[in-house]
Amino acid sequence: MAGILEGVKVLEMGHVVVVPAAAATMGDWGADVLKLEPLTGDMARGFKTIEKIPPILRRNGTEIHWYFSYLNRNKRSIALNLKSPAGRAVFDKLIRNYDIFMSNYQASSLERLNINYETLRKINPRLIYSIVTGYGSKGPDKDERGFDHTAAWARSGIQQGIAEPGMPPPMERGGMMDRVTAAHELSGIMAALYHREKTGKGQALEVSLYHAAVWTVSEDVQAALMGTPLPQKDRTIAENPLFNYYRTKEGRYFQLAMLQSDVQWPGFCRAINRLDLQNNPRFKDMDARAANCREFIKILDDIFITKTRPEWEQLFKAHDCIYGRIETAAEVAGDPQATANDFFGEVPHPAMGPIKMVNTPVRFRQNPPSLRTPAPEIGQHTEEVLLELGYDWEDIGKLKEQGVIL
Repeated sequence: MAGILEGVKVLEMGHVVVVPAAAATMGDWGADVLKLEPLTGDMARGFKTIEKIPPILRRNGTEIHWYFSYLNRNKRSIALNLKSPAGRAVFDKLIRNYDIFMSNYQASSLERLNINYETLRKINPRLIYSIVTGYGSKGPDKDERGFDHTAAWARSGIQQGIAEPGMPPPMERGGMMDRVTAAHELSGIMAALYHREKTGKGQALEVSLYHAAVWTVSEDVQAALMGTPLPQKDRTIAENPLFNYYRTKEGRYFQLAMLQSDVQWPGFCRAINRLDLQNNPRFKDMDARAANCREFIKILDDIFITKTRPEWEQLFKAHDCIYGRIETAAEVAGDPQATANDFFGEVPHPAMGPIKMVNTPVRFRQNPPSLRTPAPEIGQHTEEVLLELGYDWEDIGKLKEQGVIL
């Protein structure tokens, strides 16, 4: 079955996570995605460790860089020296034939290569030109290099905001805010495609890691704009103890999320077998529990430590309490709920057989996404693409001799 973006041609000049993730999503949705790499390849190909773990999977005498692979499935690759006149000529031919150009290279690098919107729109007026920057294209920090850990996680207020008082701010998980930003870039590109469908006109758009992260934590930032900044969270004095996390007998945790806690209060008291608390004037409603939260949380801590998490889950379900278990990534990978809803798929590999990968989250019913091809080798499809552009084998041989292609 055809993907929902079948016929859309995407030229991705991305590296590491944010743009490759957005382009991978479009590839999953059926777009023809061509990854344009330097002759040395996307820098992510060279990562030796991910959180101290080698990102290499070995099977059937073959190895695959799983970190690079899951972000670059459903793509072809062309490796090109854009600093050479002949390489630039190839690039200009590509731009004429593609709907979307997307990159997260530094804006200054794109300018040096003369790969800016004003130049490319003269070649292809219908082009949708999308870039991701660290901090935006204006202001004092516009030329600063920005990674998701710095421009998004740290600068936006997220890192400090989720630290508990007196504790150091926590590190981000790798690429987390990159993938959040990728979703915003993707939504912008889809809107630009729709606009072009109506008007026939191309579009330039920009997303920054910093701005995407500020929007992600906009509840805090909006409060600050109103002059009422929100305090850091401290679980021991949570105003709503039924919107808090707790430890169980075996040392695992769960999260309660009863925002309208008075509605769930009678059922919650039954779940924890403490009917004596239901009409206790110190805890009987939200205001009372807020006023006496420290005492009440200590009571709950002593209660929840008496049973295992599975035992509490059964009681929560029986009494309609809203909760979520706090899981590890390994547990998510084996979660039957995730499996039932197609969180994971398999990419066929010619040597390694099927490789499990995380699916992108939007699931179209009539035109479902699909995992069709593994990530390409550097420049794996260069000759194929050049032939499509009208080059012949003699031309391709000369380009190799000139160091324009691999």
